[in-house]
Amino acid sequence: MTVPDLGAPAGAFLAATGFVPDEMTGTRVTGTVELGPDHHTPWGVVHGGVYATVIESAASIGASVAVQDRGQFAVGVNNQTDFLRPMTSGRLEVLAEPVQQGRTLQLWLVTLTRAEDGKTVARGQVRLQNVPLPGA
Repeated sequence: MTVPDLGAPAGAFLAATGFVPDEMTGTRVTGTVELGPDHHTPWGVVHGGVYATVIESAASIGASVAVQDRGQFAVGVNNQTDFLRPMTSGRLEVLAEPVQQGRTLQLWLVTLTRAEDGKTVARGQVRLQNVPLPGA
């Protein structure tokens, strides 16, 4: 089995978040998210699950790129997301960078900031396990 094209269109679940990765390396992932009414809770603010999904996705992309040359990919084993500011709409900037990259585990820190003023909206830490690619 070949390594998935990490630049290919995402599945419907991730696509629904609006996360569009720009830079995807084993030491840095950046991108943007356009938020609006499709992401709202019944109370009119963006659902925290959107933030948690984007955070896990950005970390998973970077961690997987970091180990793909070893015939591996990374799967999340823990996601701790802090929600710092509510949003109703607008653009988020995504930045994911590793805190630690080991032989079997990685830890990534992901920050979501409002494009309009640079204030942090959410931040998350994702622990990932490096596992063999299916069929490898």
